[in-house]
Amino acid sequence: MAIPDFQSIMLPLLRVAKDGVIRATKEYREKLALEFCLSEEELDAMLPSGVAPLFANRVAWAIVYLQRAGLLARPARGKYHITEAGRKVLSEKPEKINIKYLKRFEVFNTWQNKSDLETGDSSVEPQQTATPEEILGAAYSTIRSQLATDILEQVKSMTPKFFERLVIDLLVAMGYGGTMQDAGKAIGKGGDEGIDGIIKEDRLGLDVIYIQAKRWDGSVGRPEVQKFVGALSGKHAQKGVFITTGSFAKNAEQYVATINTKVVLIDGKRLAEMMIDFDIGVATRATYRVKRIDNDYFVED
Repeated sequence: MAIPDFQSIMLPLLRVAKDGVIRATKEYREKLALEFCLSEEELDAMLPSGVAPLFANRVAWAIVYLQRAGLLARPARGKYHITEAGRKVLSEKPEKINIKYLKRFEVFNTWQNKSDLETGDSSVEPQQTATPEEILGAAYSTIRSQLATDILEQVKSMTPKFFERLVIDLLVAMGYGGTMQDAGKAIGKGGDEGIDGIIKEDRLGLDVIYIQAKRWDGSVGRPEVQKFVGALSGKHAQKGVFITTGSFAKNAEQYVATINTKVVLIDGKRLAEMMIDFDIGVATRATYRVKRIDNDYFVED
């Protein structure tokens, strides 16, 4: 069963609260997980941002909306119970409770207008079933995906020499290569039997990594990767990184999974993602900080 959206959680959650017991958010979450027959994998699924479990976030927002509509009350921090208004709603036996339903309560409309959360009926558009964090996360993922596509197109249009410098910048940003000067001397100076360069694994140079970098549009097959592995063997090397702006054929990926030599394949998509993560060729346009209340601050001695 798929993880229900936060609006679909509202009615089942209110039914859990029907007995009047004061419950912590965790207790509601556990009971609802059983009701929706969610697997461990589904319970472990994270928001796009990776900062919180998806289902836990949806339960938390379902509670917020029900509380803001006056159907749940919070007698203590993180604990909730049903109100008389909530009991009345259940007595009417609604088929569902969603944002459209909650708009019949003036207290909810007042809160929503203040917070400017314009979502709407879950039956209108799919994105309206998402919590604010999910909407923000989805928007971020869309922007990031388009940025990665733009980066890759830009990289492919540059010269091989520029690509070598890009590889240097990225590896040094990731902590490899020692200094920029050391890395510059190592990368792009090879061309020896399928090896384009050598870079230190750490600043002390206790081990080295051999590099193969190919700027092209096509798919790198097993023969090319096998040639690189053979070159590593000739150097008695155990570690290598094969970077391409293209992609890797399935047989190439299967091949590196069966050999003893540790070879990491970085295709164009992953290269672009890593450039974003380590701020190579990108600039920050805007920053949004999502904050939560610091409950410890409000504890009186």
